[in-house]
Amino acid sequence: MPSPRKGKRSTSKSSSRSRSRSRSRSRSRKVVKSLPSAERKTRSPARTKTASPARSKADTPTRGKPQSPARRGRSVERAVTPTRRSARLENKAKDPEFKEPLEALPSMDKSKRVPKTTHREFGGAIGSFFMLFLLPITVYGLNIMCDKNSCKPRKMKIPTDLKLFFDWEAAAIYLGWIAFQAFIYLLPIGRLVKGQPLRSGEKLVYRCNGFYAMLISLAAFGGAVYLGYPVKKVHEKFIALITTGTIFSLVMSVLLYIKARRGPNSKLAPGGNTGNVLYDFFIGHELNPRIGSFDLKFFCELRPGLIGWLMINLVFLTEAYQKTGTFPPALTMVVAFQALYVADALWFEDAILTTMDIITDGFGFMLVFGDLVWVPFLYCLQTRFLKEHGDSLPWYCLAGIAILNMVGYTIFRGSNSQKNEFRKNPYNPELAHLETIPTSTGKKLLVSGWWGMCRKPNYFGDILMALSWSLACGSSTPLPYFYPVYFTILLVHREMRDSEHCAKKYKASWDRYCERVKYRICPLVY
Repeated sequence: MPSPRKGKRSTSKSSSRSRSRSRSRSRSRKVVKSLPSAERKTRSPARTKTASPARSKADTPTRGKPQSPARRGRSVERAVTPTRRSARLENKAKDPEFKEPLEALPSMDKSKRVPKTTHREFGGAIGSFFMLFLLPITVYGLNIMCDKNSCKPRKMKIPTDLKLFFDWEAAAIYLGWIAFQAFIYLLPIGRLVKGQPLRSGEKLVYRCNGFYAMLISLAAFGGAVYLGYPVKKVHEKFIALITTGTIFSLVMSVLLYIKARRGPNSKLAPGGNTGNVLYDFFIGHELNPRIGSFDLKFFCELRPGLIGWLMINLVFLTEAYQKTGTFPPALTMVVAFQALYVADALWFEDAILTTMDIITDGFGFMLVFGDLVWVPFLYCLQTRFLKEHGDSLPWYCLAGIAILNMVGYTIFRGSNSQKNEFRKNPYNPELAHLETIPTSTGKKLLVSGWWGMCRKPNYFGDILMALSWSLACGSSTPLPYFYPVYFTILLVHREMRDSEHCAKKYKASWDRYCERVKYRICPLVY
């Protein structure tokens, strides 16, 4: 049986609580009555929202007692108080036609500092050291072996004539070409496109006028041929042009590394911040080096090298026409295929802003040399061979090669377009038939359409096109097949890097995706 003292204490407590509630209720009534009626109705939602929970119990009528009209009015007023809704809920409530993709911005509490890189590629610092020499040796070696006299693997004899390796006229041609492309890049033509969010949440703005740069370059080339300028000098001074490009790439890479060392940590590349000078120099220390609004990496990715590759092809085709008076079928076909490839890349220039080269890779010697030397002077190996040692394939072989190229291009362009449209607006009604797997990041992974065939259908189309260009060279020598072999190895390595990155980012969703889409690049093969 409880003691009377305890019961007394509990009674006093309950009576004090009721008195406090009565006081608070009376005070609130006085305040409300003292306010004008118009002001009471226009109280801010925030004040009403914060005040209502505290008074909810006090304002609830006791059982059996009638509620006063004033209190009933206040209750109704609180019931219609507007509530706040997040942008995600507002978007969800919309009709599917008008839904907008919600962008997940980086959390502001995350550090903007780029952490030290722990994972190293290409064998780390030792591998990077050998790659610094291997890349230029490969470019020189293949172009020296495939000369006017022969184009077969053989013991390479290094020419003793130094003029073959360096020429001031060749230096002027190369540097003039870089300056010409930089001038076009700065012209206020083309679209301004925002890139992907950086660690800080900022989005860089890019001037996409690469297709105009190609058209202006083609017009300039046509004008030079019409005025009688000897464009064959590009062919005659080919090795010297490679030397100038190599020196320019080396100097530019050194300056980029110095700039990165003097810049803030937040601008460094996540994969090139090991602290090892050699490795960071090769991979790239800074992610998006800029001089004002001039983005050096974006400029070099597609302009001087890719358009330069097309110009060199046209030099070989013009030479062949001036010599024979006709356009050789195989050479013309390969030049047309590669021109379509270059034009496609420049027409969809903004698509490169979502690639690994722009998002994750720093801008160091690997990309600088690759963009300015490797692409223009090695990717033209098939057209150079056809110009100097062209095999005359029958028409039905050329027709089959053309079909293979168009199949590859259809897969390449179709898959890339589907991916780009889905990234721009996942709620696009035209993409409603595509199946997806949701992820914890808010993004979705495509598992149907082109992207249900394999994880990288665009790579598969790329490889088919590369193979068709080499098949047009016949089978007399393996050297023209260097490009598809190298390109396949490159894309396999890139797919492995991308898969590792996605596994860390999407975790369990990526495992489900891999179970659904089993093949990596080639359906039923790999």
